[in-house]
Parts: sequence; structure tokens; C-alpha cells
Amino acid sequence: MLRLCHELPRYSVELDFWKLKEFDDSSLLENLKTALGKSYEITDAQLKRNTILLELRSARFPRRLKIEIRRRLRDWEYENVIAFSPFGTAQVQVKAHTLNQTMQNKIEALSTRGAIRDAFDMEFLLRKGVPLPKLTKEEIDHLQKQLDKFKPRDFKVTLGSLLEAEWRSYYAENGFKFLSEKLRAQTLL
Repeated sequence: MLRLCHELPRYSVELDFWKLKEFDDSSLLENLKTALGKSYEITDAQLKRNTILLELRSARFPRRLKIEIRRRLRDWEYENVIAFSPFGTAQVQVKAHTLNQTMQNKIEALSTRGAIRDAFDMEFLLRKGVPLPKLTKEEIDHLQKQLDKFKPRDFKVTLGSLLEAEWRSYYAENGFKFLSEKLRAQTLL
């Protein structure tokens, strides 16, 4: 959503979806396998505890794409937005999380899984003017510890492999300095 609707300058490694209404998860998984299996090789498909998971591979692209659909209904904050790609002419209206909801999702993701892409996404959202929600000192300290775990190789290789060229050198040199400053500023409030 961030890349296709808000021009996030990193490539996605997965597509996440959230249910807006209840439906049969097993039937959805089978329907997706049938539909997507016509154009892609399905390398994984299963009902997990919290998600419906599909992993796809195409002969045209080197990476696999993971699709996850959250099984549990929650009261998400969402809006209608236009998804588009600078590499094509198609535009599609989709229901997507608001940027404030996305910031909350990314904070939770960085806190729990500690992936460098979540920190990058948080910094992107901050640069777009999306504020951090009110966080406790403990939450801020934990997020900063997650940021401190990233080493130069993480910025050059792990994050660098997902970034467009113009962003690679910036993050290799600066890391998440901007995000860290925003977290520190919140502790002063």
C-alpha cells in the first residue's frame, strides 16, 4: 500500500491484507490458489493461526512474493485510495489503512519482529508528516533498542536490496538518524 498508493521508495517483500468482513478462510485460500495458480507457481499456501498465507514465484522475477491476509477482524482505520505504478498505466481504487493506522502497524511490527524495512517505513511516514502516536518511555526505549541492533551491513545489504538506488547511499551513511531524533523528541514532551 505504501509503495503503490503513497510512492514509498522501497520494494515490497510481501502484500498484507486485512479482512473487513467475516468469510470462510478455507474457501478463500482455495479460490486464491486456483486463480493465482494460473499465472504463478504457488510455493506455499496454508491457513496459519493468524493469517492466510500464500507464497508465489514467477519465472519473470527473481524474488518470491508473500501474501498474507489477517484472519481476525479488527476495527481498522481505513480509506479509499488509488493504487498505481510508475511502470504502468493501470490505476485501481482500494481500501487501505490510513497513514496514521499504518504508523501504528509499523510501530507494532518494529517492536515485535524488528525488521529493518519497518523502521524505514516509519521514517518514510514521518517524512510525509504522519506523527508518531503518543508512546510511553518504555515503548520509545524498546523501539530505540530495535534501531540500535541494525549494523552497517543491514543498511547496505538487507535494506539496500529493497531500495531504489538514490536512497541506498543515504541510509548506508545516516541509518535511522531522523527516526531516532523523532523518538528522542517525544521523550522530551
